[in-house]
Amino acid sequence: MNRLKLYRRQQLKYLLADFLSAEVVWLLFLVFRWMVYEGYVFGVSNVLIPAFSFYRPLILYPIGCLLVYYLSGFYLRPFSHTQWQVTLTTLGSAIVIGIAAFFVIIIDDQVDSYSRYYMSLVVLVSLQFVCSLLPRLLIAAFTRKHEERVFTLCSDSEQALAELMRAMPVDRVHINLSRKRSEATLYKLIGRIYPLRTRISLPARTFDILSGAARIVDLDGSPLIMITDHKMSDSSIAIKRAFDIVCSAIGLVLLSPLLLVLALLVKTTSRGPVIYRQQRIGMYGMPFYIYKFRTMRDNAEESVPQLTDTDDPRITPLGRMLRKYRLDELPQLWNVLRGDMSIVGPRPEREYFINQIMQRAPYYCLLYRIRPGLTSWGPIKVGYTDTIEKMVDRLNYDIAYMENMSLHLDLKIMFYTISVIFNGEGQ
Repeated sequence: MNRLKLYRRQQLKYLLADFLSAEVVWLLFLVFRWMVYEGYVFGVSNVLIPAFSFYRPLILYPIGCLLVYYLSGFYLRPFSHTQWQVTLTTLGSAIVIGIAAFFVIIIDDQVDSYSRYYMSLVVLVSLQFVCSLLPRLLIAAFTRKHEERVFTLCSDSEQALAELMRAMPVDRVHINLSRKRSEATLYKLIGRIYPLRTRISLPARTFDILSGAARIVDLDGSPLIMITDHKMSDSSIAIKRAFDIVCSAIGLVLLSPLLLVLALLVKTTSRGPVIYRQQRIGMYGMPFYIYKFRTMRDNAEESVPQLTDTDDPRITPLGRMLRKYRLDELPQLWNVLRGDMSIVGPRPEREYFINQIMQRAPYYCLLYRIRPGLTSWGPIKVGYTDTIEKMVDRLNYDIAYMENMSLHLDLKIMFYTISVIFNGEGQ
């Protein structure tokens, strides 16, 4: 069984265990409220079933717990947690769940002393921590250790790549080329391996080649550079993806009247389809289709792909206005919701131009580590790219963004992008 399937199975185990444990926690907490507040212990009444339904929390509470656990990043790498990491992550999540439940549920209780509030909060956090931690530790303890399958690639020849394909699936591809090989050869090979969705490592001696583009870790006692490891923490990655889903979903709903109006304008002002679909290269070097409002005349690019300049005659009058305020890119919210793109990330490019960029900057393939996005530091600093030189400049900014990714940086880029849109600095 390959690495991805093993991860999915382990994630499912944790999800099921966490859901059931949350159900148990809620039922035990109701018993506590019944015993303490309904008069069996302290004589306070009418709080076993507060102003909300008894059955609704049986579903909503576990779902809320799973959401907190997802945002903690616990499910992203289910095999990499130590017992201490499981314990600390579970404790932190239990505290967050307890505080959230306090303001949603407990604060409405009819009690005659604030000490009862604190008691309820402590009991809920304790139940959540213990009932969630025990099954998690059992799953981790009884999980069959998966021995990492590593394929060492010592050549960039077609024969070596064919052997790699026959060996798939593997957990990690270790590239160990001769030092005589050029940077371009190395990066070209990395770009061809990325679509296999496996980890890629290099000997530590090639660190000077990558100029800090990867993180050094200890695996099996040997220092290696893991090309595919993410720079952000697991919790930040989960929060970033959750933010993408929420923003794109809300955006599509709230902007639906505007989208409809723009679609009608595109349809009535020029011949051709309303939505323009174009293939781009995204995460893992995999192709996907990007969606935009059509801003050029129909069949404007029938043969060789062309870059757009300021006075491009192919752009329609309406299309020029849409580009100026970036309104043509609104349909890409669907790409974000699907998971093809992120709100913030390097702009995806066409394979035709990627091949030209890689002749001058062979390290372009490093961008395959993360999802492309609607906006990033590169487009803000360079703007529309109508030459290969500008594309290379944008790439360098995007590499710098990738190496310094954080939620704080994403927010700053979004604010800069909003300024660009309202100032009409698009092209």
